[in-house]
Amino acid sequence: MADDVGVTELLGELAGGDARAYDRVFTLVYVQLRAIARAQLARERPDHTISPTALVHEAYVKLVDQTRAVFASRAHFLSVGALAMRRILVNHAVARAAAKRGGGERLVTFEDDHAGAAASPAELLAVDRLLTELAVDHDRPARVVVYKLFGGLTDEEAAEVLAVSVPTVRRDWRFARAWLTQRLEPA
Repeated sequence: MADDVGVTELLGELAGGDARAYDRVFTLVYVQLRAIARAQLARERPDHTISPTALVHEAYVKLVDQTRAVFASRAHFLSVGALAMRRILVNHAVARAAAKRGGGERLVTFEDDHAGAAASPAELLAVDRLLTELAVDHDRPARVVVYKLFGGLTDEEAAEVLAVSVPTVRRDWRFARAWLTQRLEPA
C-alpha cells in the first residue's frame, strides 16, 4: 500500500529529527485514527461528551509530546494513538464515575463482534483495571487486547507491531479473552 510506504518513510524522517514529519504523518493517518476513535466511542455510552474528532485531537496532543518516541511502522503509530485514546477515555470514565456512581451495569464480553456494543464508564474502568492486572504477568496478551479492542488493529497489524506471528496474536487474544471474561463474571 502506497500510504504505508509514505508513512514509514516519514516516520524514518521523524526519527532522524525532522519535526515537520510528524504533522505530515498525522495528516496521512488522520482518517484511520478517526475511524479508531469512532470505533472506540461506539463501545461507549450513547451520551458520551467527547466526539471522535475531539478524541483524535486530544490523542494528537499526547502523541506530539512524545518527542523521544520512535515509530517502526504505520501500524505501530496507530497502536500508540489507540493507547493514547484509551487513556483519554479512561480518564473521562474516571471523572464520570466520580461524579455519578452507577449500579446494575451489564457485563463485558470479549467476543470478536463486541466492537459495536456500548460500554458504561464503570465497565470501561473495570476493563482498564483488569488489563493493567493482566499486563503484570502477561504483557503481550494485554497489548493484543488493547490493539484489537481499543485500536481496531487487525491480527496482522497487531502481529507486525508486536513482532510476532499472526497465530501467536490469535492465541494471545483467546487467552486474554478467557482471562478477562473469567474475572468479569459475577461471583
